[in-house]
Amino acid sequence: MVRPLYMDAVITPHRSLSERGFVVLISVVTLANVASAAVFLAMGATLVPIFLGVDLLAVFVAFMVSFQAVKNVERVQVTSREVRVVRESPKETVVVWESPTAFTRVSVEKEEDRALDVKLALSGRELPVAAALSPRERAEFAQALERAIWEAKRERI
Repeated sequence: MVRPLYMDAVITPHRSLSERGFVVLISVVTLANVASAAVFLAMGATLVPIFLGVDLLAVFVAFMVSFQAVKNVERVQVTSREVRVVRESPKETVVVWESPTAFTRVSVEKEEDRALDVKLALSGRELPVAAALSPRERAEFAQALERAIWEAKRERI
């Protein structure tokens, strides 16, 4: 029997730079480093171009790591029977939380109208969720999660 999902949220890290933007950025950094390297070579500073090459490589590697992190997602599912959190990456899928919906609470640490931390809680166990979201988005997510758990509990009554 297929249980209806009251929530099936997929949370992905924010990616502020598109692939096209990345190509433009790397092109600009490369051109700036090549121009700087030419000036330094003309002045006789032969080691500076090596450091400029290392600089370019470091920027490239940092963005590649960032682009890989975007592929990791967190899925939060709420049914009438259970709340489940699954962390998915290109290599594996791991269930990190399962708890009965009837006893699962949502714990929210707030500052003004922003949620700093959203956690699922059950019998002394806690799991932070939605860390990839901004504080405002976490507050909205916490409300949606509480509403989904409440609706799922209502079905069981």
